[in-house]
Amino acid sequence: MTWFEHAIWWHVYPLGFTGAPIRTAHDARPRLEHVRAWLDHAVELGASGLLLGPVFTSETHGYDSVDQYRIDPRLGDLADFDRLVAACRERGLRVALDGVFNHVGAGHPWVRRALAEGPDGEYARFFRIDWSDPRSPRPADFEGHSSLVALDHATPAVADHVTDVMSTWLDRGVDGWRLDAAYAVPAPFWAEVLPRVRSRHPDAWFLGEVIHGDHAAYAAASGIDSITQYELWKAIWSSLLDRNLFELDWALARHVELGRGQLPATFVGNHDVTRIATTVGPEGAVLALVVLMTVSGVPSVYYGDEQAFTGTKEERVGGDDAVRPAMPGTPADLAPSGGWMFRVHQQLLGLRRRHPWLVRATTTTTELTNTRYAYTARGAGAADVLHVELDLTDGHRAVVRDDAGGVLFSYDG
Repeated sequence: MTWFEHAIWWHVYPLGFTGAPIRTAHDARPRLEHVRAWLDHAVELGASGLLLGPVFTSETHGYDSVDQYRIDPRLGDLADFDRLVAACRERGLRVALDGVFNHVGAGHPWVRRALAEGPDGEYARFFRIDWSDPRSPRPADFEGHSSLVALDHATPAVADHVTDVMSTWLDRGVDGWRLDAAYAVPAPFWAEVLPRVRSRHPDAWFLGEVIHGDHAAYAAASGIDSITQYELWKAIWSSLLDRNLFELDWALARHVELGRGQLPATFVGNHDVTRIATTVGPEGAVLALVVLMTVSGVPSVYYGDEQAFTGTKEERVGGDDAVRPAMPGTPADLAPSGGWMFRVHQQLLGLRRRHPWLVRATTTTTELTNTRYAYTARGAGAADVLHVELDLTDGHRAVVRDDAGGVLFSYDG
């Protein structure tokens, strides 16, 4: 097994986690120390890695970077980052960073120079710019967001830049990259860049954010190790919310197929979606976690979900704030009301760690109605068997048993 086949990530959006200003005047503070104060919490949870959202200098939310070689001053500096990585190492935690390589912020110095110098300027080749009106050149943007200027991935200099950025931070001690909006980047671009990065860091892990399309084909063409499994995420919450477990059964069959060509990155919450405890209630969130921890893939837990945090994603300016909240100074400052969910997470992440074969498990259905679903997860070994039961008939119930019938986890909400 590769190291990332053992990984369970604690996913943190650092600008929100640390209470950094997003749309108001920025300040410079070593807020990464705030994240460092929570690393023991991640270990106690059962995570084996820290998946960090954007940490590079940006204009607002982190996905509009203006310097990918510099830590955002709102979070600190290189010394603060190095201390965080070292603290992770001391605890056996891997570290992955969020790489925004599809686009940059409109205020990026290369964008400004490209527009100022014209089509023959040094940096014009980095972007796709409509020069038809010399008085008002129009850079291509990302999905209609004028603040996000798309890079031209057909330009060799862009491949050189992305290769260098990823290699620089891997040299500095990180273990992998989440490739933001990977689906918007032509797969051949990654197929060129990733081998160059792997030539220096053969053990690095690359996770591509892909929201739609043929995951397996994209992984095969790009060389990306793992693809975000949004299809399974949607089926988990939707089947619980609608009391239609046939949807989950269909999605798990698809999930097994998608996993044949790559190792899916699985989740029930992240920085871009409504909290699972909001969507299906805290009791339903437990059943969602049961599924997450008993099917194949590389799972992540989004910070706060282990405390049954709620929050609704809205399509407006600031609509992400509710799902990207600031955390208190230390775990001891948490409200006690979420302690029960933390203990549930400890049990299920512990179960996952004791059965590492689950990362490549297959699932077969043994019972299925609208409100009852049972499946068996199997690994390569004869003893690699778990039986999972979900029941929505009257409340929220879940049981995980070993092949001898011993109860490894149970919940009756």
